[in-house]
Amino acid sequence: MHTISAPLALLADGALGQQLPVWSIAPFALILLSIALLPLVAHHWWESNRNRAIVSFGLAIPFVLWLWSSFPAAAPGALGHAAMEYVSFLSLLGALYIISGGIYLKGSLNGTPLSNTGMLAIGAVLANLIGTTGASMVLIRPFLRANKSRQRRAHQVVFFIFIVSNCGGLLTPFADPPLYLGFLKGVPFEWTLQLWKEWILVNGALLVMFNFLDGYMIDKEEKERPGSQLEEVMKHEPLGIEGKHNILLLAGVVCAILGSAQGWFNGGAPWSFGVAEACMASCAILGLLMTKSTIRAANAFTYGPILEVAILFGGIFATMIAPMQILNARGAELGIAHPIQYFWATGILSSFLDNAPTYLTFAAVACGQAGIALEGQYLAQFLQLGGENITTLMAISCGAVMMGANTYIGNGPNFMVKAIAEENGVKMPSFFGYMLWSVVFLIPLFVVVTYVFFV
Repeated sequence: MHTISAPLALLADGALGQQLPVWSIAPFALILLSIALLPLVAHHWWESNRNRAIVSFGLAIPFVLWLWSSFPAAAPGALGHAAMEYVSFLSLLGALYIISGGIYLKGSLNGTPLSNTGMLAIGAVLANLIGTTGASMVLIRPFLRANKSRQRRAHQVVFFIFIVSNCGGLLTPFADPPLYLGFLKGVPFEWTLQLWKEWILVNGALLVMFNFLDGYMIDKEEKERPGSQLEEVMKHEPLGIEGKHNILLLAGVVCAILGSAQGWFNGGAPWSFGVAEACMASCAILGLLMTKSTIRAANAFTYGPILEVAILFGGIFATMIAPMQILNARGAELGIAHPIQYFWATGILSSFLDNAPTYLTFAAVACGQAGIALEGQYLAQFLQLGGENITTLMAISCGAVMMGANTYIGNGPNFMVKAIAEENGVKMPSFFGYMLWSVVFLIPLFVVVTYVFFV
């Protein structure tokens, strides 16, 4: 993982977190509340990236100017760190999004319960290779085509969001944004692989639930509709892949992350900032140049979603300096100390706010309790202390990634999958209707995870 160095004297001794007023977290909180609420109360206005930019940068720029003028010793280092991490974060997500948009899966599988379950299982694995956003965008259209003759399809998309867009992405740093931010803060690349037990329990249980539910739904259709519905869904088009060269480019992105962490061609020392980012950007550019426009058109590829991420996270990365420093210095006052508390606190906030900054927020609280300042690769220092710290970060990771599935706004791909499904004629649940699904299927499962892994 690349190194980011800056003189952060005030950050190192916690002085900035002690000096920042509590109200300084307001811009960060307002950006997250805007992401959560404006799609509900001003949907059409919020659809415009221009309006998102007005909110995000309108809150971030005054905060940055105030921080720079009020804390001239600490602000340059803190803002420099935030800027470099933003570039690294956006380089990964942008590369994965652009390259995966050039892979088109032709045809469709059978729309039987077993075939659908298998496709979701593939998505759970693929999410760890090209990210939850990439896997969702590659698989959702073939999944919908496989079930186009089905009458009841909302449950299929709901479980697709549960598994492919969220819970599947728990095992690698580039699977889900929170884990990549942890990687940038010092979590070793291979560390998340130890979450395989949680991954198998949650995704395995969801796949079993889905298989029985999908079987029940198609049996119900057999009774209500004329003809054999099972025979109808058995019809499928031959499968094929267009844009195969993009698979190699995705491998190039993976190699860039691995190389930066392992110090390839650099004597084992982490790569300097900019090297991995340049490699990922190069892969994305090659993907654009080498992929036929017809392939991207077939995927209905646009730059809108990644521009949305760039705009919103620009404001988030700038304004989250205040809450992270304050929580690092004074987080003990929250009374959160046990892994169970971290799992549910991170998870609940990740359900309604973006899960990436939520991960860093509670990681800052945990580091503060361990006496570790938010400087450099601070999560590496946190893990080196061992003991309950390891379980705590596991709890934060699981809460952020898995509970992003609880609502449409918990993770970026959720709304994107919902929109694509509705474009294809699927009547999706409302915001609160979707939450009812998560309360019935996800929350009991997370209670089991709590008692199995974090008690």
